[in-house]
Amino acid sequence: MKELVYRGKTKDVFSLDNGNYELKFKDDCTGKDGVFDPGENAVGLTIEGVGKVNLRMSVYFFELCKAAGIKTHYVSANLDDVTMEVLPAKPFGKGLEVICRKKAVGSFLRRYSEYIEEGADLNNYVEMTFKNDEKGDPLVTPDGLEALGVMTPAQYTAVKEMTQKITDIVDDEMKKRGMALYDIKFEFGYVDDEVFLIDEIASGNMRVYKDGEYVAPMDLSEIFFA
Repeated sequence: MKELVYRGKTKDVFSLDNGNYELKFKDDCTGKDGVFDPGENAVGLTIEGVGKVNLRMSVYFFELCKAAGIKTHYVSANLDDVTMEVLPAKPFGKGLEVICRKKAVGSFLRRYSEYIEEGADLNNYVEMTFKNDEKGDPLVTPDGLEALGVMTPAQYTAVKEMTQKITDIVDDEMKKRGMALYDIKFEFGYVDDEVFLIDEIASGNMRVYKDGEYVAPMDLSEIFFA
């Protein structure tokens, strides 16, 4: 038996009898006014089939992370049911998003356009935001995370290092296919104080460009698995 625990924007979460959880991937994407945007904090559109391709890509990258010695919550997946079994890692706080930026686009560019040009190199810049729709996913500093009791300095260092390593793994795979990763967002959790990558690694959570043009999530998946 499985029991619904949480209905998310892009996935539903169920508890399993063995103590693990099941993620059910949906076809909803974050965005605004019908336009996909991984940096937005609300569902903006539905793309048929995106759940399955997000799961397929997640499995692909989770396996690469495992080979690289990076711990994740991934256990197994069922592409037909569009589900993934995962370990019961605890999230940081009430939800924390970790963004790694290789190029200046999206919300970063909107915030800092006085100081930087679109597409400028950011050298795997890492920033963290609390998942809170009403407050617009506020940015939080390492000192803030510690002061609020959300994350220790050691955990922050581990998350940052893992984020940059995984980002480079994703970017290398994109380069093999003639594309470039501009930014990507992750979520992390912990089991007995050890940090794990959780959630997903999919086209809906990243911005990828080809020949200077943005590649939409479904187009990205098609190119990636061609």
